[in-house]
Amino acid sequence: MGTIFAVKRYAIHDGPNIRTAVFFKGCPLSCWWCHNPEGLSRAVELVWDGGKCVGCGLCRQQCPSASLVAASEGIVWRRESCLSCGGCVEACPALALEATGREADVDEVMAALVQDQPFFDQSGGGVTFSGGEPLAQPEFLLALLRECGRLGIHRAVDTSGFAPADVLAQIAEETDLFLFDLKLMDRDRHRLFTGVSNAPILDNLRQLAERGAAVQVRLPLIPGVNDDVVNLRATGAFVAGLPGVDAVDLLPYHGAAAAKYRKLNLPYKGAHFAPAPPESLRGAMTILQQCGLAVRIGG
Repeated sequence: MGTIFAVKRYAIHDGPNIRTAVFFKGCPLSCWWCHNPEGLSRAVELVWDGGKCVGCGLCRQQCPSASLVAASEGIVWRRESCLSCGGCVEACPALALEATGREADVDEVMAALVQDQPFFDQSGGGVTFSGGEPLAQPEFLLALLRECGRLGIHRAVDTSGFAPADVLAQIAEETDLFLFDLKLMDRDRHRLFTGVSNAPILDNLRQLAERGAAVQVRLPLIPGVNDDVVNLRATGAFVAGLPGVDAVDLLPYHGAAAAKYRKLNLPYKGAHFAPAPPESLRGAMTILQQCGLAVRIGG
């Protein structure tokens, strides 16, 4: 059993060709710019859509722990006292409340993936396990990877690389492609903006490359965080030194996740970030290309 929060079909930005993405819940990082905040916590969470709410109060009446409070901005969810019973979701006549995250077993997930296998076969696509951080649920991930392998489904793992080395080595035996996010080279700044050290991440990426794993390195480009010359040169030099890795995908920041944070009643540390202007993207591409890397926008 594992915890997921979404299964997204026809995903075209989560690996090569047409794919189905399975999003795991729970992540050890807390990146300021995270675009999937519903994947940060392993727990089932409540999402409130103020645009749908009619203010009837039925949700509050059904809550046994008084975790829903009426405020000027609408319904406020007190996550620390919530029992995750789902009574408020069932009571809401306007569908303004929903629970994000659910327990799922391997057979349930595989049943959804098998339905999409004809599209994988025609396009050369497959499944991508994303999150959250799929490596944070290694037993569940490994079981799914093995089943996909048995059926000949191409397997990609979208990861931050933050995991024990032995866990990653085991996962690598059953993975066809890693989509590996590399965020910051400076250890202190990495800890500031993600909550964890980058030492195990860099070590894991190096070990994957040295063992010949297929790795697609991706750099989320966050203005004011990691788009400076020093970080880009350090990133380029590190990636260029990895055996078998000769390219980087730049993922420009966008603020589309802000609405998710509001619905989850979570603070958004990246609210002040702005998308990188075209000249910044061109500058980043040039620096990485000077390190001998091919560069693609998106991926």
